[in-house]
Amino acid sequence: MEQTHALGRRKAAVARVYLVAGAGNITINGRELTNYFKEGSLQYVVNQPLQVTATEGQFDIKVNVVGGGIKGQAEAIRLGISRALCEVNKEAYRPALKAAGFLTRDAREVERKKPGQPSARARFQFSKR
Repeated sequence: MEQTHALGRRKAAVARVYLVAGAGNITINGRELTNYFKEGSLQYVVNQPLQVTATEGQFDIKVNVVGGGIKGQAEAIRLGISRALCEVNKEAYRPALKAAGFLTRDAREVERKKPGQPSARARFQFSKR
């Protein structure tokens, strides 16, 4: 099997995922998964597509991720892994990933700050006198 490439995005994070048949190693920006994401919940998010498709330990995954925070990066990696798995075997993996909602790009972005306000929606306190 040759290398499969996919892209995942979430908020300001962009993850490029490279999938190759292997022993199940996940490398993110040159670091091990457990070293990059210290929190167990974020490691779980990254591993979700592999658990749903029962492919843990079958693929080596190399990820380059930039931008955003750690939560956004983890979810961008999840989308990238899901898309890469679909490229490997669409008939076998796509229905399970689609049912779990891992193939949908979460389009929610931060709303911009407006002039004359402290943030996007909040207003400065109104004083009548």
